[in-house]
Amino acid sequence: MKYESVDQLQKALTEDVFHYAKDSKKAAGRALGTIVEIITFYLLKAWKLDSTVSIEKRIPEYGNPDITHNVEYSFHPVLNEYKIRITNSGSSVTAGRILKALETGLDITYFEKTSNNLLSKDGVLRNACTIAVSDNSYLVASIRRKTDEEIIVSVVEQSNRPFAIFECKRVGVEEGTKKGPQTIEKAKQGAYVARCVSSLQKVRLNNGELYGVIYRGENVLYSEPYHELLAKVVNSDDAELLEHFILTVGVVSNHGNWFTSKDHNKELKVLAQSYDWLIFLSDFGMTEFIGDLILNPLPEYEDVRKAFLASYSADKKKNQFTKVQINFNASEALKKYFSENIKRIERWFNVIAPPAGNIRQVKDEIKRLKSKSWEEIL
Repeated sequence: MKYESVDQLQKALTEDVFHYAKDSKKAAGRALGTIVEIITFYLLKAWKLDSTVSIEKRIPEYGNPDITHNVEYSFHPVLNEYKIRITNSGSSVTAGRILKALETGLDITYFEKTSNNLLSKDGVLRNACTIAVSDNSYLVASIRRKTDEEIIVSVVEQSNRPFAIFECKRVGVEEGTKKGPQTIEKAKQGAYVARCVSSLQKVRLNNGELYGVIYRGENVLYSEPYHELLAKVVNSDDAELLEHFILTVGVVSNHGNWFTSKDHNKELKVLAQSYDWLIFLSDFGMTEFIGDLILNPLPEYEDVRKAFLASYSADKKKNQFTKVQINFNASEALKKYFSENIKRIERWFNVIAPPAGNIRQVKDEIKRLKSKSWEEIL
């Protein structure tokens, strides 16, 4: 069954899945927010950008490192990459096991081990699993292949300085409720982070025109119309322009009267003027994802439905359907779904800002930044 709006979809989830909850509608709304984050992450994996991605890292403000902000996804230069094989004994794949296998190819004395498990003995995967940290970098592990005999693990050393961030926002108003201050305040929180983490700063003239200003060293400020300067930085190999630059991308989804096709409400205007790119996940995309993978999945995607129901049932033991922790088989099914349907999935997204942009330009800009000579720049 296709749903015409996210509100209708939320009603269906409320009745079919969250009927046990004290506030079933609120529980369904939280689950929809999680689904937006999962869609975003597996889109990035389908774009083959996951080696650069960290999840929920604290990003310092530009020029003001005492203040940091937790962001959903940050993209980091890859300094080194390793591949190791671990015997599949059925026990958890811990940070310690991975680091022990790395010892022959990497001096790990400069790193502090984390307590994270890449894969639990119950089959729960930790996406973008940070296994160790140093003063300047992270070691992030992911599973490339798993058989009954062995697990092939990829470990990348990421610089702790990101070149892009993605944040997911779903702060619109539910059907039947009045607009409240929490809506605009959540939008302002996201806007503040987007405007403070990058060296490329925004200045608005009294005629409304947006200019960009970037510090080039030796007390030199450089300014141009914002989107012209943004394009110049992304396409540049100039270390002074790139060293502290962060491309900011916001992903928003509809919730009741978030906006109409002709009239963006205040929340959306606040976010659109703050992120370099603001992308809208359409109602059609959200309902298609949930219909295909949760409510009426084909047999090859049944593991996604099982993981969702196991995470949101009245007697759940552990959530295994989030951007951070997800059932391994569900993750494999999601990778298959996104890989085989990527062109259709890209059409789920509409670019709100800049007005003439499209989703593939976002992908191209991140890939362009990923390919820079970061070891020389940093």
